[in-house]
Amino acid sequence: MNPIALPIAELKAALTGIGKVLNTKATLPVLHHVKVERTSDGWIAITGTDLDRFVTLRLEHPAEGPPVAVLVPYDHLLQFSKNCSKEERLLIETTPEGTVIKFALANNLGASKVKPFPVDQFPQVPRIKTEAVPLPPAVRESLHQALECASSDETRYILNGAFIDASNPKAFNVVGTDGKHLYSANSFTLPIKLSVLIPSHKFLQWKEFNQDGEWQMKADSDNIQLSSRRWRFITRQIQGKYPNWRQTVPNPADDKTHITLDPSKLETLIKLVQRIPCHDPDRYQTIGLEWRDGQFLLLGKDSDNEPWTRVPVSDVQAKGPEMSIFLSRRFLIKAFGYGMNTISLVDSMHPLRFHTKAKQMIVMPLRMDSGQPQTQQPKPVNIPAPRLHVPPPKPTPMITNPTSEGPAPSNDQKTPVEEAIDMTLIIRDKFNEGFNLLRDLSLKLKGINRDQKASAREMQSVRSTLRSIQGMKI
Repeated sequence: MNPIALPIAELKAALTGIGKVLNTKATLPVLHHVKVERTSDGWIAITGTDLDRFVTLRLEHPAEGPPVAVLVPYDHLLQFSKNCSKEERLLIETTPEGTVIKFALANNLGASKVKPFPVDQFPQVPRIKTEAVPLPPAVRESLHQALECASSDETRYILNGAFIDASNPKAFNVVGTDGKHLYSANSFTLPIKLSVLIPSHKFLQWKEFNQDGEWQMKADSDNIQLSSRRWRFITRQIQGKYPNWRQTVPNPADDKTHITLDPSKLETLIKLVQRIPCHDPDRYQTIGLEWRDGQFLLLGKDSDNEPWTRVPVSDVQAKGPEMSIFLSRRFLIKAFGYGMNTISLVDSMHPLRFHTKAKQMIVMPLRMDSGQPQTQQPKPVNIPAPRLHVPPPKPTPMITNPTSEGPAPSNDQKTPVEEAIDMTLIIRDKFNEGFNLLRDLSLKLKGINRDQKASAREMQSVRSTLRSIQGMKI
């Protein structure tokens, strides 16, 4: 039987991509294997899985030989790929005794036997029977940006991905949110009828997959398949109802102040934002935006009890009432990085709307403590003024309840229902603190376990040395 030939150059890329999906801590032995197969058409494919996701690479050229499939330990192939040059190749043969991997060894072929593992125990790759839908570059870019804005909080799993909203057949939307900022892009349609919720995964951001030609998508009620020229990524959809994201988007008719920046200066602005002093880098990374006296300014400071540093920004067109607002600079950098050069504001307490053409990002502002007057304006550094202690800002979540579609709560006296909601939020925060403590405890236990294993190895070495000394004759 003709062996399956695996060029090392292609094998390295395959193992890198598959390694982003494999779970190295899986208890099922089959999940530490990859499936190497030659199809009836001669194409050679390598597949890895963690049960929820499947990644397959098809090699560049078909090969002669009957269809065959074998399971090979991922670690074996990884070790061979590291020890062989890119010009070499591995030969995988199936024998009655098991699988044999042959490799170049001087002027001969070396052989390494692999413990046989039944191919039928490998999880079956889902077959999605719908037609493939091409994803234009603009849609793929929007999908990446939505994934970057999605939540990573496991307690809000429904937000852990990008949502392709097909509820409006004439204008689809790609949406991603973590509850503090929301991204949406529209003005495109796809030949699909149902909305799709794609989970975030590092494989989707991988450079090799993104440079492998046009993407195509297949989807059914359970799974999604994204494929390029040679790669195929299949994952389970996130099940559940996505929140009513439209209720968090401010009505453009309510916007009062509009600030438009020069699109060619956005990269320079990002560098400027990164250099502006930040008094809370480990918490909210606060930065202020101010439109006053015909100037647009960025505000920052080194510490709480210092006055605000005001940095003017040139080449700005603005109209509307004077206004100051604070937000996290990581959202400001993200909006500029996405090319959103227009900022629309209602007031200092309502969400900011960054937008350009068919894209927008809604960002919740950072609000000052109620004990500090909301009308207080930051002091310029060039004007002597008494130092005022400004309490740290408090972020407010954009989406607190995915199923809520009612109006936002007012600032008046709270009703018993609102007080009960506040109590649930406090309980949620306590649970999150508990999860964080458990994570820290787990990391600490892992470190202790690692140190104990190292000590045990050292003790074993000492004992071996003592035994050898005891056996010496003088």
